Amino acid sequence: MPKPEDIKITYTTKADPAVLDAFHAAYDNALEAIRAEFGREYPMMIGGEEVRSESTPIVDVSPIDTTVTIGTFQAATPAHVAQAVGAARAAKRAWASTPWQERCAILRRAAVLIRQHKFELAALMSLEVGKSRMEAMGDAEESADLIDYYCQQMADHGGFIKAMNKITPIETNTSVLRPYGVFACIAPFNFPLALSCGMSSAALIAGNTLVYKPAEDACLTGWKLYQIYMQAGVPAGVFNFLTGVGEDMGDALWKHPDVDGVVFTGSKNVGMRIFKGFSTRWVKPVLMELGGKNPAVVMDTADLDAAAEGVARSAWGLQNQKCSACSRVYVHKDVADAFLDKLIARTRALNVGDPSERDVNFGPVINAQSVRKYESAVARARAEGEVLIGGEGLRGGVFDKGHYVAPTVARVPLTSSLFTEEFFAPFLAVGVVESLDEALREANKVEYGLTAGVFTGSAEELERFFNEIEAGVVYANKRTGATTGAWPGAQPFCGWKGSGGSGKGGCGPYYVAQFMREQTRTVIVEG
Repeated sequence: MPKPEDIKITYTTKADPAVLDAFHAAYDNALEAIRAEFGREYPMMIGGEEVRSESTPIVDVSPIDTTVTIGTFQAATPAHVAQAVGAARAAKRAWASTPWQERCAILRRAAVLIRQHKFELAALMSLEVGKSRMEAMGDAEESADLIDYYCQQMADHGGFIKAMNKITPIETNTSVLRPYGVFACIAPFNFPLALSCGMSSAALIAGNTLVYKPAEDACLTGWKLYQIYMQAGVPAGVFNFLTGVGEDMGDALWKHPDVDGVVFTGSKNVGMRIFKGFSTRWVKPVLMELGGKNPAVVMDTADLDAAAEGVARSAWGLQNQKCSACSRVYVHKDVADAFLDKLIARTRALNVGDPSERDVNFGPVINAQSVRKYESAVARARAEGEVLIGGEGLRGGVFDKGHYVAPTVARVPLTSSLFTEEFFAPFLAVGVVESLDEALREANKVEYGLTAGVFTGSAEELERFFNEIEAGVVYANKRTGATTGAWPGAQPFCGWKGSGGSGKGGCGPYYVAQFMREQTRTVIVEG
């Protein structure tokens, strides 16, 4: 029987129940330890020094129980942003000059520390953002794997130093990828460790320094990442930790003239504003993942049990608050009723409640704003079609303490904007189609193109789906998640259209190189 620390959980893991007993015992201990830390006040960290703000602090509360204060954090001002950018700028030459092997060694130590503390980190994410145990542990495991995978990219390419052809016998030509300098790293709440780790570690491995802003709803997870990097040996000033309120602080960060690049995960609207406003004097890199409105197509040749399970897992994991979540389904008319019966049964079987508990697999949404978005979607569904299950806020017991709403499946006409608008809430729109042609046409008409899935028993339909769907991450017949479950080194996570900014995604083989620019070096030796 493996030890708890040796059990690896991914987003698609189905472990033996006996093995999971040890896992859950360790998780319970970690929850107790993390809760003992709650309620403290935390500084910003700039150039290795504690910095505090006189602005109204950020009170980070649990979406499970909003009377529980996770911690109190500083609200950065533009002056703090300037101070942090200055610290990163002061540190950038020494860090860029550090041999890539040494940078990778430091980051690999960070990955080791994450694995050593994965239960505490996962327990924190359950309590801070409402992740189930399996989702939270997957987040922690992915974080460490991302760091190792990106370090391996540097090693595989010899630090991205490549000998080039000679034009004359007396010259030596070399292509070298060099860091840009100072990156702003702006992270979301939904994968508070994995996305923060993925974006920041790639930038650091490439030799850049950072100013890092975690989501307001996940400040303590961001603080833990800062501590891990410092313990691993990242020098002071190379990774600076700032907490702040939305656009007030975020805009000051990416607009600062000494910021050389931005890496951002969040909404399309904010991402596009950054993209359009960031480059003024010259073009600067903006690496972005901007959400999705991800479709699953269920054909009449599909295994309906697999389709229902795959859609349910992708729709209800983290309460549909994933960029990759399945939020719309196009099902063939001949199997629509049978598929919906199976999907509704799986939705009804969800154990809804406090996601830090062992058997709960559906928790709260992140905040009151998410509740309002959910309510708007449900109201429109009732007006335009039929709500098949869910459609209400949850009341009584634990539900009165947090942001709980029911997982909702609605059957609506294909003309509904519920198929095109991103809600980031547990709402699934289902439409009935006549053919694969119609399904592809409907799936592709949205502005997003992140993930997509198909369930079919036809090789011809599968090939057409892969060739014609406008999405960067596509799955076929995936019972463990119709549109979700990407992992470093296995499924590069690249958004097309309004879902991404560079055409080369995280988790993939081209990610680290995007944090560097090419320099050609020619040396002439005569005689």
